[in-house]
Parts: sequence; structure tokens; C-alpha cells
Amino acid sequence: MKSKVESAINEQIRREEFSSRLYLSMAIWCECNGFPGAAAFLYRQSDEERMHQLKLVHYVNDRGGKAVLMALEQPEGTYNSLLDVFQKVMHHEEYITSSINDLYGVTLEEKDYTTGNFLQWYITEQIEEESTMRTILDKISLVGTDKAGMFHIDKELDAMTAAAAPIPAV
Repeated sequence: MKSKVESAINEQIRREEFSSRLYLSMAIWCECNGFPGAAAFLYRQSDEERMHQLKLVHYVNDRGGKAVLMALEQPEGTYNSLLDVFQKVMHHEEYITSSINDLYGVTLEEKDYTTGNFLQWYITEQIEEESTMRTILDKISLVGTDKAGMFHIDKELDAMTAAAAPIPAV
């Protein structure tokens, strides 16, 4: 594996690990603020981001490189509302999409088409993530600050979590 590609993937490993911790922090906030469905949804998202991280770790190691864990900043832990939480989730997912696209660009520059092919899964995954978050934000915006509406949004997030396929082992 070319060192530039390995270094770029290791940076993405750091970003995926931070994503997992960020969503864990958000889940904790939701659980402590009366949104158990949103908490369940975000706990699952945290697990999913860790799976994304591990998939990259195994890929680097399997290709003869060495995955490296880096220092992480502490994620934010206080939010103003459920809307605030999911606006920040959306912003973070857009950041990760950009990061994956940049990583894909590195594979093209380095003519590492095998890694570029591997990253196609992540590119597709990010399209799905952003679509899901836009849908959630649209629903939250529809109900505004109506407590009954927020109760139903929370129940729907719980149902989405229950209906989701199990996270595959890496």
C-alpha cells in the first residue's frame, strides 16, 4: 500500500472513531433529556461508525500497511434541543462525506484502484446516511416545538432502530 494512501486512510480511521464517540455523546444527552428513542437511534449510529472504523483498520492491515490510532478531541456533550442534535449530526455526516470523497481522490491520484473500489461502499453508505438524516430533520422541523409531535418523532426513531438490520461483525 502506498504511504500516501495509508496515511489518508489512517486519518479517516480517526474521523470514524471520532464519529462513534460524537454519536455516543449525543445518545447520552438524548437519554438524559427524555428522548429514549433518539438515544437508541444514536447508540446504534455510534456502533455503526465503529464498524466503519474497524473495516478501514482491517483493510489497511490486510493490504500490508499498519492502521494507527490517533488522539481524539472530546466530543460536544451539551445540546439545546433534539433539533440541535440532528442538525449537528447532519453537518457531521456532510463533513464525513467530503472526507471520504477526498480520500477517494487520493486513491485516484496514487492510481490505487483497488482501494478506490473498496471505498465505493463508503461512498454509497454516505448517500444513505445523509438521506436518513435529512428525513429526520424534515420531520423534526414539521413538528417544531410541539411536545406531542416530539414524542412521536422519538417513538419513530426508536422504531427505525428496532427495524434496522443487525450491524455486521467485521
